[in-house]
Amino acid sequence: MEATSLSEATKDQKEYPISSSRLASIDALRGFDMLMIAGGGAFIFLLGGKTGIAFIDAVAAQFEHPEWNGFTFFDFIFPLFLFLAGTSLAFSVSRGLSKEMKQSEIRNKTFLRMLVLIALGILDKNAPIDIFDPAHIRYGSVLGRIGLATFVVAILYMNFNWGQRLCIALATLAFYYLALILIPVPGFGQGDLTFEGNLVGWFDRTFMPGKLRQGSYDELALLTQFPAICLTLFGSLAGDILLKPTNAKNKVLNMLLLGISGIVLGLLWNFVFPINKHLWSSSFIMLTGGMAFAFLAIFYWIIDVKGYVGWSFFFRVIGMNSLVIYLAVRFVDFNNSSQLLFGGLYKYAPEKWHEVYNALGGFLLVWFFLYFLYRNKIFVKV
Repeated sequence: MEATSLSEATKDQKEYPISSSRLASIDALRGFDMLMIAGGGAFIFLLGGKTGIAFIDAVAAQFEHPEWNGFTFFDFIFPLFLFLAGTSLAFSVSRGLSKEMKQSEIRNKTFLRMLVLIALGILDKNAPIDIFDPAHIRYGSVLGRIGLATFVVAILYMNFNWGQRLCIALATLAFYYLALILIPVPGFGQGDLTFEGNLVGWFDRTFMPGKLRQGSYDELALLTQFPAICLTLFGSLAGDILLKPTNAKNKVLNMLLLGISGIVLGLLWNFVFPINKHLWSSSFIMLTGGMAFAFLAIFYWIIDVKGYVGWSFFFRVIGMNSLVIYLAVRFVDFNNSSQLLFGGLYKYAPEKWHEVYNALGGFLLVWFFLYFLYRNKIFVKV
């Protein structure tokens, strides 16, 4: 596949009327996603086994990662963020191109952003970090993965059209599958997808410097970067759909069609390449990418098309400062603050509920902290 020229690849984007306003649905969906990271997921998980209600127990069970193969809703949280990073990227790059920004300017800006996110990610995963012992530093991180994915997709976005980017993503997932199935791993052979014998683990142990989170591999290390980037590529496709000057119903239908297709393909692929978040398997990417298309279509239809915006304010407060809250819950002990502030109230409840009420209090502190930033128009971005 040959790259098109900048003018050809971005012709459609330059024809789109780029609004200076944000789509509330993107901020709301990002906020919904971050809610699970900022304490909402922990609160739901802690409800398990306490109410005696089977439905609540079933929902709570969805907020714990499977040990290896399989899927729970909690596995969807990070892929959704990568997808939305691509959606937002389509808006920002298109806006820059419409203002006659040079391709090199956009590339340099996203490259610098990548370096900052990699540095913040290393700090996040290793604090307190010992810079004099690099062998015990974990270099793979959530923030680093986001930075690398947006940098790569920004370049692809400026040089390839919608259809070509879709083909790149699907081809990457196909090659990733073939690599894990066909390339023999020393000591384990060909097609071993177990915890110990998979190609990803061998590659990480052989080439990844520093500490590996799982010991024999790290799900945020090297090979898994390739399928993860595909989620951001899919997000850029959704961004283009939202940017097109077509009616809203067509946009929603197109995203729903892509969402259903992704989910079905992921479930079918699961029979030969199991859905596995640790390996970022191709079936996992298709399933979560399809879910992300569907979620965005629903949020967009309800909030931006039908105009039911008010209910989303709770989520938008979180979504507009996602980087702040991601780092804040790592470096600020909101649960301890919750215990100090609210422990005198919930101590009269049955003891098994103390951790639930404390988690709820911690999350409320998180939200009001973000609300303070929102009210004062403080939005931290890289």
